[in-house]
Amino acid sequence: MHNKYLKWSSVLETEIKNFCLVKYLLPTLLISLPTFSGSHHSENEMMKVINEECPNITRIYNIGKSSQGLKMYAMEISDNPGEHEPGEPEFRYTAGLHGNEALGRELLLLLMQFLCKEYNDDNPRVRRLVDGVRIHLVPSLNPDAYELGSEMGNWALGHWTEEGYDIFQNFPDLNSILWGAEDRGWVPRIVPNHHIPLPENFLNGSVSLFTLAVETKAVITWMERNPFVLGANLQGGEKLVTYPFDMQRPPISVWETPDDAMFRWLAMSYAHSHLTMTETYRGSCHGDDITGGQGITNRATWKPVVGSMNDFSYLHTNCFELSIFLGCDKFPHESELPLEWENNREALLSFIEQVHRGIKGIVRDIDGNPLPNATISVEGIRHDVKTAVGGDYWRLLNPGEYKVTAKADGYTPQTRLCMVGYDSGATPCSFTLTKSNWDHKEEMEVSAEQRLHSTCLISSMLN
Repeated sequence: MHNKYLKWSSVLETEIKNFCLVKYLLPTLLISLPTFSGSHHSENEMMKVINEECPNITRIYNIGKSSQGLKMYAMEISDNPGEHEPGEPEFRYTAGLHGNEALGRELLLLLMQFLCKEYNDDNPRVRRLVDGVRIHLVPSLNPDAYELGSEMGNWALGHWTEEGYDIFQNFPDLNSILWGAEDRGWVPRIVPNHHIPLPENFLNGSVSLFTLAVETKAVITWMERNPFVLGANLQGGEKLVTYPFDMQRPPISVWETPDDAMFRWLAMSYAHSHLTMTETYRGSCHGDDITGGQGITNRATWKPVVGSMNDFSYLHTNCFELSIFLGCDKFPHESELPLEWENNREALLSFIEQVHRGIKGIVRDIDGNPLPNATISVEGIRHDVKTAVGGDYWRLLNPGEYKVTAKADGYTPQTRLCMVGYDSGATPCSFTLTKSNWDHKEEMEVSAEQRLHSTCLISSMLN
């Protein structure tokens, strides 16, 4: 009887919420609602229309092609589309890694439309967002499989690529490399704790025992070309947010990243801004709610995977990546899209704004020249980041006081205290490095030794 009552109560509450949304709330929100056509949108047509309406802040480009030759389109939204502005962080949302999970694709198309319209209408929040962040939105990373997916298809139809790959789990396993090096005491002198490199020619298929999908190769190349700070991939089949590590570390039952507290905050920023993700009465799509009403979980403790996009992003680039599972229905009916947009709208915006949490700065030499590929280390966190081409960097951190060190080959490291407050906006924390008196030959020998050992270890583990 108790279970029946809870089920009836949850259904009744949902119906009341939907009624109130339609009768009272929607009329006040029409200015912020995108246009709904009553059907799933044509990706190419909708992106083209948005670009024509907002040519000053949008740019359409493709990050590569699928195995069947379909282009993987992205839309950049920025006040200066087409260029990286030093000091401005870059953000990405991706969807459609699994072609049968269509809601993420629809939400990103609606987000494009929303940002375009609200920017033109001088919405101050959207203006700050677009002027202060270079935003990249990719609705479909698996366009071949989307063509197979449908409302009436079985659970797996369209999940994999045309060649049978699950893109999300098709990335090189850098976790084993890092953990193996840690067990040998090689981190950070021989193997870095960040930006773990791939062997030379890895992406062209010369590493025979690990095969990458062409879509995965395109995503990796895209990751390497842009200094992303934060990102999320939108999936389906559950309603929660997961954060790394996604892979379990044997035999130790510890799967947290060095940035676990930051990842938990990022996950909560989405889940708690979503209108229904933290409802305490709801259950999981496949059983009890494993999140305890919080809407977030560590992926390795839930459904561990090897070679995930999230772990690879964290260990190979500067970008903190999470997975957002939007709901039980992977391919919802068109009539459900307005409500799904309203459930996710604030969460989508709030998560982008987290890119400004922490510290930022530029590393220069004494002549004012930017130093790319300088290393930024935070005392107490065993995970570094690197500066971009313009010498600029962003380091996601929770509020607190941090001892931060900037290092670059041939220069004397500099350390300073950086305070992260509770106010919005990253704290400026720049560095000016002077040439080192350390013998250049010794420096080159150590760098060569590090590269040699690192390359040998990585090649042996990926072969």
